[in-house]
Amino acid sequence: MDVKLLEATDDPEDLICKAARNDYSDTSVGSQSFEATMAEVDGDTLDDKKETLIGHLLDHGHFGPFEHAQATFAVEGVSRSCMAQITRHRHVSFDVQSMRYVSFDDVDPEAVREGELVVTPPSATDPDWIGRNQQKASVSDEEFEERTEIFKDTIEQAVESYQELLELGMPPEDARFVLPIGTKVNIVMSMNARMLMHVADMRAAADAQWEIREMTEEMLDLAADWCPKTFDYYEREMKGRKNRLAP
Repeated sequence: MDVKLLEATDDPEDLICKAARNDYSDTSVGSQSFEATMAEVDGDTLDDKKETLIGHLLDHGHFGPFEHAQATFAVEGVSRSCMAQITRHRHVSFDVQSMRYVSFDDVDPEAVREGELVVTPPSATDPDWIGRNQQKASVSDEEFEERTEIFKDTIEQAVESYQELLELGMPPEDARFVLPIGTKVNIVMSMNARMLMHVADMRAAADAQWEIREMTEEMLDLAADWCPKTFDYYEREMKGRKNRLAP
């Protein structure tokens, strides 16, 4: 997969701090300087004051101000299975590559065996991989080779059948029914900083599926550059527990 930060709020932590200070300010934050807005916050420098306030907000569960900072991510090449999981988050906005209007008639079915068009799970390439709800902790070399071949044969055949149906005049919106749930899709998603932390609570957790966990970790890495004080605090003090961040 490939995850990129497509667009994001400029100076997001200034905005978060302005929103938070507005709740306790006699003067509108819209009519005074940022320095004046932050005057009563502890810290020697403006940067220190932002770190103090952001840490205080997160520590005390005052998450509303983090809803003002927005980020949009472009995610390429995740499975439809991963898409089904992430789109359950109702406070995230999505646009998803259409399989009604985009057809995959030029994909070589043999290339699908090596990762083209369909995501290959690690359990099809790593005999030592142990996934959640796995019925058998370890497999023999023969079992691993057999399950790998079954997986590759199945996805190759599915793509061949899909393309044959297109050639026989079936519309892409109907032919897609035979494609596997691992078929790759591109997604654009927008969310605020609070929602990203909530998604991370659910989807970067140890019990999350490997693919959505990887996608969420990449989003967090990008967020750490975009909104550093917020996501540094989240990583150090909050990650790995259920923080009741959902709006």
